[in-house]
Amino acid sequence: MVGRDPILEQARILLGRIREKRPEKSLLLTGLRGVGKTVLLNEIEQRAKANDFHTILIEAHENKPLGPLLAPHLRSLLFALDRMAGAGDKAKRGLRVLRSFLGALKITYNDVSIGLDIDPEQGTADSGDLEIDLPNLFVSVAEAAEERQSAIAVLIDEIQYFNQKELGALIMAMHKVQQRQLPLVLLGAGLPILPGLAGDSKSYAERLFSFPEVGALSESESANALREPAQAAGVAFESDALKEVFQLTKGYPYFIQEWGYQAWNLAPTPSITLPVVHAATPEVVRRLDENFFRVRFDRLTPGEKNFLRAMADLGPGHHRTGDIAEALGMTVQSIGPVRSKLIKKGMIYSPAHGDMACTVPLFDEFMVRAMPNFQRA
Repeated sequence: MVGRDPILEQARILLGRIREKRPEKSLLLTGLRGVGKTVLLNEIEQRAKANDFHTILIEAHENKPLGPLLAPHLRSLLFALDRMAGAGDKAKRGLRVLRSFLGALKITYNDVSIGLDIDPEQGTADSGDLEIDLPNLFVSVAEAAEERQSAIAVLIDEIQYFNQKELGALIMAMHKVQQRQLPLVLLGAGLPILPGLAGDSKSYAERLFSFPEVGALSESESANALREPAQAAGVAFESDALKEVFQLTKGYPYFIQEWGYQAWNLAPTPSITLPVVHAATPEVVRRLDENFFRVRFDRLTPGEKNFLRAMADLGPGHHRTGDIAEALGMTVQSIGPVRSKLIKKGMIYSPAHGDMACTVPLFDEFMVRAMPNFQRA
């Protein structure tokens, strides 16, 4: 959580306002791989639970539709609301609306391991159009929570994997919920392409969501992330060792954790020095190559690998699409299909018009190690 206090404070205020049924933008965290978005989302969920929120935490997948992903969690949530003390039957109505939603989208019980022995709510969330039905479903769930004087936090990781229709349906659902000031909030996390995807899906998305960036840590934050837990265990990181870790990791939390882990294991005394960090580096690089980087590399086609290797040859940072095409000996138009596939796979994004960058920090260095050469057309 080092360096994340502003985002956690923003989430605290958001949760508090939703409990009071006051208007506030939902949060969609954005950032590269390995910056701790998932860790933050988990921490926000725990804080929501501590404030008596009912929570749903899911992770989007490339090939898993939104409806079957949400349905089992909504079923459990509505049953939990129905068991709470209080008058009214809006939780039961929510279950009927969920039954209508499932039937209209032709989602079978086997698809989602869900059973609802209940009649559908005729005329609500049963059109078969996700952008119509999901808002009605969210409203019915939020009304059930309101009746029980409770609140709901829906947390979705890797939200960029939803297609445009699904993302549009989520945005429309939150629009309808916020218009009625119902106690339901969406907190998501995704790659830097997320604000653009949301804006392309619905032009009013920026009025509904804040997009705080979860970035690399500063040098002082990086040092604190290592120094403070080590001190609590009676171990000291020397200043030149901390400086070296920052230079190697560029401040990205996942890499800081790996260097800290290996340096801790190798240190012969309760003082972690610069030579210890140097000794740990080959093992850290090997572990990252075999796990963090390799799992993404193995999903790529030969053409996609060649594209990324050409990007790596241009050096770190972002690069003009024209420069990548020139490095490959191709035209900008001819590399378009491969570029689109890499964007869809979440491997690259456009930080500015005409520019491309990797979503995985230090991936350019890995590509050089994994592929000493690349092919020109």
